[in-house]
Amino acid sequence: MFKILHIDNNHPLMLDQLNKAGFENDEDYTSSKEEIEGKIAHYQGVVIRSRFKIDKAFLDKATRLKFIARVGAGLESIDEAYAAEKNVQLIAAPEGNRNAVGEHALGMLLSLFNKLNQADAEVRAGQWNRESNRGLELEGKTVGLIGYGNMGKAFAKKLKGFDCTVICHDIKENLGDENATQVPLKELQEMADVLSIHTPWTPLTDKMINAEFIHQFTKPFWLINTARGKSVVTEDLVEALRSEKILGAGLDVLEYEKLSFENLFTETLPKPLQYLIGAKNVLLTPHIAGWTVESKIKLAQTIVDKIDASFNAND
Repeated sequence: MFKILHIDNNHPLMLDQLNKAGFENDEDYTSSKEEIEGKIAHYQGVVIRSRFKIDKAFLDKATRLKFIARVGAGLESIDEAYAAEKNVQLIAAPEGNRNAVGEHALGMLLSLFNKLNQADAEVRAGQWNRESNRGLELEGKTVGLIGYGNMGKAFAKKLKGFDCTVICHDIKENLGDENATQVPLKELQEMADVLSIHTPWTPLTDKMINAEFIHQFTKPFWLINTARGKSVVTEDLVEALRSEKILGAGLDVLEYEKLSFENLFTETLPKPLQYLIGAKNVLLTPHIAGWTVESKIKLAQTIVDKIDASFNAND
C-alpha cells in the first residue's frame, strides 16, 4: 500500500480523492520536524505547504520516499538537488494559484495608480481631497514583467484589455506570446513604467532588485512584487521611494518573512519596514496573492491530479 503523510492541512478534497484512489493517508499537523523524521521512513509520499524545510537530514531518514508534493508554486523550502540524488520526485502546483496571483497583482497596480488606499483613509478621516487624489490610467503605459512562467503569464493575460504595452524578460528563451513580448533586460529597463516580479526564489533572484538594478531603469517606475520577498533589498527600495525613482510599490511579500511564510518576525520592526508601513504610496499584503477561496481548491486538485498521474496506489 502506498502511504502518504500530510504535514499541513489542505482542502478536504485532497484526502477524499486520494483515499478513493486507493492511497493510504495519514495526517500530522502538529509534530515537530524531528518527530516527523522519526517516522517518515514508513511513507512513500509527503504533502506539505511550508511548515518546515525539507533538508538533507529529513531526506536521509525518508528511505522509502518517492515524492514530495508542495501545495504551492515554489520549491525553495526543499533541498531540490539532494532530492534528485535520492530519486525523490518533487511536485508543485503553480497552475493552482496563478489566476489568483494575476488578479492580486492587477488589483495592487490599479489601487496604486488611483490612490485608493490613500483616498479611502482620507474620506474616513473626514477629508474630501479630490485634486491630491487624481489618479493615473494604465492605458498607454508599459508594464515589464520579470519572470514569464505561470504567474507572469496570468498577469499578462489580465492586462490585455487595458490597452497597455506588456513586455517580459526571462532566463528562458522564446516564452513571449500574444499577451507579452519577450525582450532583453536592458530593453525592459529602458521602457518600463511598471515592473512586476514573477520569479521563484533562487540564488540568481536573491536580492535581485537592489540599488544598482533600480538605477538602471531609464524612467521612474512602479514596483509590484507578488513573488518572493528576498528578491528585493528593502533598504534599497526605501531609498528609491524617497528619491522617487520608484513612484510606489505593491508588496505582497517581504524580505523579512520567515521561510514558512506563516510569520513575519517577532522582534522590533526593521527601519525600512517602518518606512513602508507609513508610506501612502505603498500597499502591503501578508503573502496572500495566491491565497483565495478558489485557489485553495485548485491547488489541492492540481496536487491530487499529479500524484494520481505519476504513482500507483498499489505500489
